[in-house]
Amino acid sequence: MTNPSTEYPQTISLLSEEDYVEDGMTEAGRDLKRCADFFVALFCLIVFAPLFLICYIAVRREDDGPAIYKQERIGRYGLPFYIYKFRSMKLNAENDGPQLTASEDDNRLTKVGRFLRSHHLDELPQLYNVLIGDMAFIGPRPERKFYIDQIMQRDPRYQNLYQIRPGVTSYATLYNGYCDTIEKMLRRLDLDLYYLKHRSWWFDAKILFMTFINIVFGKKF
Repeated sequence: MTNPSTEYPQTISLLSEEDYVEDGMTEAGRDLKRCADFFVALFCLIVFAPLFLICYIAVRREDDGPAIYKQERIGRYGLPFYIYKFRSMKLNAENDGPQLTASEDDNRLTKVGRFLRSHHLDELPQLYNVLIGDMAFIGPRPERKFYIDQIMQRDPRYQNLYQIRPGVTSYATLYNGYCDTIEKMLRRLDLDLYYLKHRSWWFDAKILFMTFINIVFGKKF
């Protein structure tokens, strides 16, 4: 087994051998996955360009605010990056500081934003994150440092997730949903670590298929 302190000195060097979870995908598999993500993201950006334009105009028309929302998240190797989404909340939504995922009756959501979220259209700009390599299609959902610090106070195994790119969708999202409490985040972590240990092309294909089915049938997650 690779010594985590050698390959990831700034991220998982403090993990014990007992807490370290090794990536289940081979290096060749990771390289092929990245190539596939790049070309599929490029294809989707071209095909869905009209839908991007419609969403952009709809968000802008509602309150004249910016259509694209960016927020710092923590990605591979524990490095920060900006995740992009269509803005679904009012301009002053987080004036009181970071808050966890809004429910559909959250009054911080705009009318257009509520529609975009219910159909997962707000996440379309993440195709750009996949294209440039900040994210993958399948992987643990990226989190803000504000919440990662709280999670790692209770379970330092979160550092294992720094081995791989975060994803647009994930195994944990399918079975744990979006997280609005730290307790749910800790349950999500167990599922993310299971994915990390067992991930493969076949596992990714199943997650992608189930995500598509859930979106088509309107499942909220």
